[in-house]
Amino acid sequence: MAPDNSVPEHGRPGRVARGIARLLAAAGLAVDAYLHARLAGRYDEVTATIGQGMLFRVDAALAALAALFVLSWRRPAADTFAWLVATGGLALLLLYTYVDLGAPGPLPDMYEPGWSGDKKLAALAQAVAVLATVFLLLTRTREPSRHRR
Repeated sequence: MAPDNSVPEHGRPGRVARGIARLLAAAGLAVDAYLHARLAGRYDEVTATIGQGMLFRVDAALAALAALFVLSWRRPAADTFAWLVATGGLALLLLYTYVDLGAPGPLPDMYEPGWSGDKKLAALAQAVAVLATVFLLLTRTREPSRHRR
């Protein structure tokens, strides 16, 4: 008889791996939150309708919230939210490093082609969070239904 994959993995290596992935995702998001919060003041002068400093603060808040969710609320919605924050942050970081979009709509011109130490660390932290959340989403086990009909 084939093993029942719908049973949660209690004490199995998969459960340990998922715990490590949660810690890695939260750590990557926390580093991202810290860096964006710390750097926000430097970018307050870069403005259009919305300032780049404000966008950095929003990213910091979302990353901090995602880190808390991925650690405390072990649901697909929390893992998906964390993946969206990390992936979106990394995509925007890479976009504004390699593409000069100018000032699209209410956003300021955030093109910055250089790679500072902080930018490298933010990219690494976001990439770790992306990979960890992808692992969490792909290895989710189904819990047995409490009410079967």
